[in-house]
Amino acid sequence: MTATSLPAAEPVLEVDDLRVELRTPRGPAHVVNGLSYTVGPGETVAVVGESGSGKSVSVLALLGLLPARVATVTGRAVLQGEDLLTMSSDRLRQVRGPGAGMVFQDPMTSLNPVLSIGKQLIEGIRAHSDVSKEVARRRAADLLGEVGLPDPERALDRYPHELSGGMRQRVVIAIALSNSPALLIADEATTALDVTVQAQIIDLVERLQADHGTGVIWITHDLGVVAGIADRVLVMYGGRCVEDGTVDDVLEHPAHPYTRGLLGSLPDLAQPLVDGRVPDLTTVPGLPPPPTDLPAGCVFWPRCPVRSDPRCETEQPPLAVLSPGSGGLEHRAATWCESGADR
Repeated sequence: MTATSLPAAEPVLEVDDLRVELRTPRGPAHVVNGLSYTVGPGETVAVVGESGSGKSVSVLALLGLLPARVATVTGRAVLQGEDLLTMSSDRLRQVRGPGAGMVFQDPMTSLNPVLSIGKQLIEGIRAHSDVSKEVARRRAADLLGEVGLPDPERALDRYPHELSGGMRQRVVIAIALSNSPALLIADEATTALDVTVQAQIIDLVERLQADHGTGVIWITHDLGVVAGIADRVLVMYGGRCVEDGTVDDVLEHPAHPYTRGLLGSLPDLAQPLVDGRVPDLTTVPGLPPPPTDLPAGCVFWPRCPVRSDPRCETEQPPLAVLSPGSGGLEHRAATWCESGADR
């Protein structure tokens, strides 16, 4: 589904000024800093950025999966009318499942190795539905068939180590979808899979999303996947959103130097060889700043190859609207660079 075809509807999820601070031996780590976005029914929002940018921590915070003894989470995260960040732990357990399902990167660590696939699926179904084991088992078999596992009845009695990586990931998706969640969060769900299985998983999520109208947050560093699956893109760096917009606006007309650096690091298959070799890829110099010592101004300025405005080092740029964007969705970027916006 493209951004222009999305129906006007109330957001499934509305995140406003999300902030996450972790207590560390080196002092407070500001890992998410003022993150705001929405996810509509049937919409896929891709969250991209390199490791340490705050992508995964932000969604773990939404679902209450960060230990309170080390994490302070503030802001608002309204899922179907309820703020996840003010819920009790009991209410959160009720919401995880029918409200939000999550697919983690490594299915082998997501699944219990000593429990059968069927037991893990049935447990999740019965935790949120008042049904018998027999009914839950039939539902579990239907789910495994829906995600493309051959011989679902037999698969229910198998254990995680008896399945391939792609099959295990399908099981994790089935568990995440077992209670028909309004929101599906996929955290690097295809990173460890080969290209063929990756494409199958992406097709599966898109088909299930189209069938059920599920909103999707797709966390990845793979911009190729983003181009094929996303309606909107949110680029994170240093715990902040530095650019967002429709997939066409962000990938075709990147405004932030960091976004341009990410896109420049991708190989161009149409580029001619130089002396029989593939030309060197563009790289972003330096390393991301530690969350315990973020720069005062633009979070990207120490690595920015085009910084010229004196405000870069002293003043944090707002996430400003560059254009109405395609489909009426705004294209925004947080940069003082002239190429980003006319300010």
